[in-house]
Amino acid sequence: MDALLSRDKQIKIVAALVVLLFLTVGGFWLNLKLFAEAPMAVADTGMVYMVKPGQGFIRVANELEKLGVIDDAGDYIWYARLTGQAHHIKVGEYEIQAHTSPAQFLDDLVTGRVKQYSLTIVEGWNFNQLMQAIRGHEYLQQTLVESTTKQIMEKLGLAGEHPEGRFFPDTYSFPLGTTDIAFLQRAYEAMEKVLAEQWQQREVDLPYKTPYEALIMASIVEKETGVVEEREQIAGVFVRRLQSRMRLQTDPTVIYGMGDLYKGNIRRADLKRDTPYNTYTRRGLPPTPIAMPGRAAIYAALHPDDGDTLYFVAKGDGSHYFSVTVKEHNQAVNKYQRFRRRKDYRSVPTGD
Repeated sequence: MDALLSRDKQIKIVAALVVLLFLTVGGFWLNLKLFAEAPMAVADTGMVYMVKPGQGFIRVANELEKLGVIDDAGDYIWYARLTGQAHHIKVGEYEIQAHTSPAQFLDDLVTGRVKQYSLTIVEGWNFNQLMQAIRGHEYLQQTLVESTTKQIMEKLGLAGEHPEGRFFPDTYSFPLGTTDIAFLQRAYEAMEKVLAEQWQQREVDLPYKTPYEALIMASIVEKETGVVEEREQIAGVFVRRLQSRMRLQTDPTVIYGMGDLYKGNIRRADLKRDTPYNTYTRRGLPPTPIAMPGRAAIYAALHPDDGDTLYFVAKGDGSHYFSVTVKEHNQAVNKYQRFRRRKDYRSVPTGD
């Protein structure tokens, strides 16, 4: 009997110890959960934290405690270990927003949700403007500062290609440490993808043999008007002129061919000075794009308006007046551009 009582007593003690253990572990885990889900001590403006190569989570937790962002590095370390995340954090620059919890930040570290910066390639920019923007961006890693245009294209694996028009206008997000060459590669691939998709959906009987010729036309359309609704009309005029063997006679190509000689105005002498880009002196498309066309301009070049207009003139408000005949066009020129000095300026396009 005494032995049975002793055994019952032992069982009760063991059971009590097990319960105590569960309560202790449960309490410990509950404490960690409360810690992990409470907001970190971060200002309303947030803060940026960098995880450096070779830096483990123990060091991260200790640094955050020293910065006053968390109360107890030990709790954070135990939480990360027990959730199996302590050894999976990724290097990078992280943004900790106000009210972010330790659990949320740990998830960011594990998934590599690093802070993003951005740079916008503006529709209508030329390659020089693009490179100025890239070289002026403080968060891009600069590797091309001393590189020529030819060298840049070689580093992109595009030796012999002209850079103009080959980079898609868009806003690109990227993490700290992204190189300028990686940024250009991404924009180049984006243009290749958009152009290929649009080329597959093009209208029939267009005067382009290749997607590149369509890109050249799109760049001209991009520079001719900022009015989205006019782009198909502009493209239609140029397509009909190509099909009729008329010169395009468009100022933006002349300006591009002038390079640094362009000072804000085109003179009659400029229209007569022959360059590969002077569409007043040469028939057909210029040899390369003259700018970075956006999606709308590419679409317009491949889906031009079906009308019969062959001429247009700027109205002074950003839009254009379109004409079918030279006579109508000249009347529009007199109406909308009489403020210009006619001896030095010609509207575009004119009679061929």
